[in-house]
Amino acid sequence: MSRARVVDWMIAVGVAAILLVTGLTKEHSGSPLDLLAYGLLVVSGLALIERRRAPIAVLIVTGLCAFGYQALDVDMPAVAFLFAVYSTVRAGHHVVAVLASVALIAALPLAAMFSLHDVAASLSRARDALEIAWLIAAGAAGEALRQAERRADEAERTKEETARRRADEERLHIARELHDSLTHQISVIKVQSEAAVHVARKRGEEVPAALLAIREAGREAARELRATLEVLRDDDTSPRPGLAHLPELVERHRSTGLDVTLTIEGTRTDVPIAVDRTSYRIVQESLTNVTRHAAATTATVRVDYGADGLVVDVEDDGTASPATVPVPGVGLLGMRERVTALGGHLHAAPRSGGGFAVHVELPLDRT
Repeated sequence: MSRARVVDWMIAVGVAAILLVTGLTKEHSGSPLDLLAYGLLVVSGLALIERRRAPIAVLIVTGLCAFGYQALDVDMPAVAFLFAVYSTVRAGHHVVAVLASVALIAALPLAAMFSLHDVAASLSRARDALEIAWLIAAGAAGEALRQAERRADEAERTKEETARRRADEERLHIARELHDSLTHQISVIKVQSEAAVHVARKRGEEVPAALLAIREAGREAARELRATLEVLRDDDTSPRPGLAHLPELVERHRSTGLDVTLTIEGTRTDVPIAVDRTSYRIVQESLTNVTRHAAATTATVRVDYGADGLVVDVEDDGTASPATVPVPGVGLLGMRERVTALGGHLHAAPRSGGGFAVHVELPLDRT
């Protein structure tokens, strides 16, 4: 049980006990109606247990109980109702608290008339039972605490936002530093590979496929790094790769010696930008894994545009088998995170006939 819950129990039991003991000290006839009045006193106090969870309901219950035991000739202050007003205002239900208070103030003279049959005496008892000043004080206390809690929440939220902004700035700084370092290294690889290809062709020699693959990979990495830098600089004018760039991606992997087949099914429609980019990244990562780890000769890429979703399949004929348990790497974990963030589903596992298969389903109604 939480600390707040314990406090609510203590307050409720305490108020109920005080009301009951005070009511018993008064002289009454001992009729069954008195027993009912004592029951209402206890109920009005114990109702405060739920004052945080259901403040409006507790306000109504305590108000009805106060009206009831006043009508049964038990002249007791509506202490439980004051607590309920405080809790209701603290919860932000100002209008309900005011209306309930006005209603009870108007109803208490009527309740007193049932037992006193004297208008002047009933009005005097009503004023004693529920002073307007106490009502105002209870409401003011609830509003003051509500404002204090709101300011505390606002301060905490501002603190979190400041920390998050600083963390984002630090990540941006690291990303830019990393970009600068990688750009230099990739540029060296790109220049050296292009020079080697140029020299080989100038001599009339056959250019090795691996060298061509290195050159294309260097060019692609340079493009990716430029695109990343543009994003870091908040430049949205440069298009980022998506499904429309899949033929170019497939062609680059074909140049490495991998026989890749691209199949587009369904009627192509405009898809959300996030889905478009995620689909491209999944195919890119899958083909990269095929080239690096699968020892495959063929691979197939299938993109199916459905009415409600996009399906992407990438399969190869590599050495993976159901008997070998694949170790999820950073690439596979990254794909799963991208798909999950878009509300999609990813299944990546060895095929029963050999090779590896990546199956992705992405909804088209989310961005």
